[in-house]
Amino acid sequence: QVQLVESGGGLVQAGGSLRLSCAASRRTIGSSFSNYIMGWFRRAPGKEREFVAANNWRRASTDYADSVKGRFTISRDNAKNTVYLQMDSLKPEDTAVYYCAAYAAYSGDYSVPGNYNYWGQGTQVTVSS
Repeated sequence: QVQLVESGGGLVQAGGSLRLSCAASRRTIGSSFSNYIMGWFRRAPGKEREFVAANNWRRASTDYADSVKGRFTISRDNAKNTVYLQMDSLKPEDTAVYYCAAYAAYSGDYSVPGNYNYWGQGTQVTVSS
């Protein structure tokens, strides 16, 4: 069982920035963090969970939802078992609970929530207009 803990959410004005972090427990993931595809998803009130971004370290690839391209950046520090989501030029429509997720694979469709085995508890991001 991999434990993921998000942090960094909060309230920000439109046009502002936030950086989310997601730490994977060393006790549960050991030294294999780099083998995991790490993703960020979000769920806004009354809406379905949607894909935001993903990083596949082994294939050196990233993917973003069209709605966040050019504004959000996903990165990771494998030495710290942590993935980040830098969110710039935030808009009110970015308001949601943000979740990180992980699954161990070499490739796959990063945008499908069902592919992910492990999920964090979520962190609230609120963007005021």
